[in-house]
Amino acid sequence: MPSIDTLLSELEAFGNTNDAAHTARASRMLNITRDTGELLAVMVHARGARRVLEIGTSNGYSTLWLARAVQALGGKVVTVEKAQDKFDMAHDNFVRAQLQGVIGQLLADAGDVLRDADDGAYDFIFLDSARQQYAQWWPQLDRALAAGGVLVVDNASSHYADMAGFIETIRADSRYTTCLATVGKGEFIAVKAGN
Repeated sequence: MPSIDTLLSELEAFGNTNDAAHTARASRMLNITRDTGELLAVMVHARGARRVLEIGTSNGYSTLWLARAVQALGGKVVTVEKAQDKFDMAHDNFVRAQLQGVIGQLLADAGDVLRDADDGAYDFIFLDSARQQYAQWWPQLDRALAAGGVLVVDNASSHYADMAGFIETIRADSRYTTCLATVGKGEFIAVKAGN
């Protein structure tokens, strides 16, 4: 079995090569950048997040960053993907990383998963999915995020126009402290008030 670092490097290279060869969104991996992965891992550790939700698994590259951090804390990542081929690819990568015990995979629509989540179910939520759905999901995201929880939204600079309303809704909510981190393609970070 490859080390997690070796596997992450392999998936990073695969994602870059694959995405350069395909123009159709469904065929692309659309992985986060390495510095975004590092930021996510640091934030999971800083928050002490043991209950993590990722929406948008793709081939599992970002999930592995989250899972490695969560494993050290004795927690679990639940990751949601609706494309069967990406779900299967990610599963194989989780087995290769020997992290499948830390990762719960769901082949599902994220809206359904959020609707069914318990109040305060997650300490940390990472969104890297269908940006046009974020505003619609907001009430459920807010409900599912625990007090003191962290929400991170990928592509907040590169695709700001796609989610400007969503971001401004959160910024206007006095329960959240927010910032836009200029890491990767821009990470919008929102911390919910509470302990």
